[in-house]
Amino acid sequence: MLSGDRICYRLQESSVLLKAISFNSLREDMSADQKCYNHIADRERMVRSAGSREARMTNENSSFEGHESTNAPRTSSPICGSDKMSQPSEEIGHKRLCHPLPTKSDPKRRLCPPKRQISMTDVVAAVFNTNGTNPWMDTGDNAWQLTTATFVGMQSIPGLMVFYGGIVKKKWAVNSAFMAFYAFAAVLVFWVCWGFQMSFGEQWAPFLGKPGAVSTLTIMGQLSQSFIPASKTLSNFPMSTMIYFQAVFAAISLILIAGAFLGRMNFRAWMIFVPLWLTLSYTTVCFSIWGGGWLWQMGVLDYSGGYVIHLSAGTAAYVGAWCIGPRLKQDREDFEPNNIPLAMVGAGLLWLGWNGFNGGDPFNAGPDAGVAVLNTNICTAVSLLTWMVLDIIFFKKPSIIGACQGMITGLVAITPGAGLVAGWGAICIGVASGSIPWISMNVVGKTKLFSHIDDTLGVFHTHAVAGFLGGILTGVFATVEGCAAFALTNPGGGIAGNWHQVALQFYGALYVIAVNLVMTPLILLTIGLVVPLRMSDADLLIGDAACHGEDAYAFYHDGAKEIDMARTASNVSIAGMKGTGMIVLGGSTDALVKGAVVA
Repeated sequence: MLSGDRICYRLQESSVLLKAISFNSLREDMSADQKCYNHIADRERMVRSAGSREARMTNENSSFEGHESTNAPRTSSPICGSDKMSQPSEEIGHKRLCHPLPTKSDPKRRLCPPKRQISMTDVVAAVFNTNGTNPWMDTGDNAWQLTTATFVGMQSIPGLMVFYGGIVKKKWAVNSAFMAFYAFAAVLVFWVCWGFQMSFGEQWAPFLGKPGAVSTLTIMGQLSQSFIPASKTLSNFPMSTMIYFQAVFAAISLILIAGAFLGRMNFRAWMIFVPLWLTLSYTTVCFSIWGGGWLWQMGVLDYSGGYVIHLSAGTAAYVGAWCIGPRLKQDREDFEPNNIPLAMVGAGLLWLGWNGFNGGDPFNAGPDAGVAVLNTNICTAVSLLTWMVLDIIFFKKPSIIGACQGMITGLVAITPGAGLVAGWGAICIGVASGSIPWISMNVVGKTKLFSHIDDTLGVFHTHAVAGFLGGILTGVFATVEGCAAFALTNPGGGIAGNWHQVALQFYGALYVIAVNLVMTPLILLTIGLVVPLRMSDADLLIGDAACHGEDAYAFYHDGAKEIDMARTASNVSIAGMKGTGMIVLGGSTDALVKGAVVA
């Protein structure tokens, strides 16, 4: 090996591809001549293993001194850029890779300049073609994958940010948007440090990958071909694209959970919860179903995250809401949206962004991606209309907020089988997702069993119920052709005679629910030992100004902001004097307002 460096190549179609590179410390006692001799020896072994008969020496047993008299072929080797073994090489990356071989008249002639080392530029030039591409790279697939990843990212920022900011009370608009904003940023950092390897790396346990950041933080790991070892999934785009694509899915999972905690969770507790839930819950479910774990090996179907993301997030949100406790009574009774048009902007970004959510999971810009996008929109439209009709029948008026809920349940329900079902199957799933979650939210959700748990935006009904429903119906409506197009060996679902698939889907759902029923309370109870999970009642009365010092709509003239904040503080004072258990923050309203005006 050269200078103590370890270089591992994978050969494919007579091309030397880089699979992994690690650099060890250089041995200082090795002379420059010996380094270069080893360089040539390594080069010859790689050329022989690649099967390039033209690049072989005529006499393989000859020594280096005898190379001058052999008829060395004039061909470029994978490492050397020269067309003659006895001529100086061309410049590659502004650095020479090879130099003239020793001759009989000058056996001590140096192969390389003194202290010459192989640089990273040389290695990259040896692996990549001269035009900077790879034999495995499909630029169309890579462009599509990066586009879909961006779509999914836009579902979170600004999609769910503005949706949350508009659908809550005015005093919680900033806090709600900020919880989503923070979660997106934090997940990306923790994902590349250890989350990706735990979800898609080498198997460490039947339900978990080996932690690490080798392929996510090294340049050669990011440049290498995307490969998921446990599931043996090889894609025609770089690992960096796969890492980011999966990161935005992990991020939106945490942001969905936030929807159940809005209006009372301590922001500092949320900051701790995000990395812990990502590490202990999300990675476990993700590896089990997507990364090649035990559920993947069993044959559980989850095309794009109905279980991994929505059922998992919905279950964690509901259990977490119970651990944190409810909002103030007045907030539960009066939580009118502060800006419905803004919430509709977020809903629109969610809907169209779902084209990337489901369209990117085939990992190529092929027919299956088109099927997934079409089925996603069919199911969503049917679900929205079904929910709206039920609102009209039972509440006598169509509700735009209700329509948004129906849209979300349709998007969630089609996700497990977007590219696996036919168009008529998507319609059936849409009818079910527009009706069963409606009953769950508006009938079952009003009973004492559910009403004592304060799920702010109904995440349990729109994501857990819809995700569970979509997973089971995928087991019913999955087609043989859809599974084959997604490179699966599953013989379809119930409609194809494989009713065993429905049982597998049920087992997978139970596992996801069980993981979150256990991990989420443990995480929150542990955090509660460090910081309070819930804001104080005094801060809950004030809202954004108390926890962030900012207001969503700051249309103030001179002095008006101080007056408004003084009145808010006086309301807290009055609530305390009425025996509600509040701390008295100040004196009378007149005194507070007067002090604000003077200030």
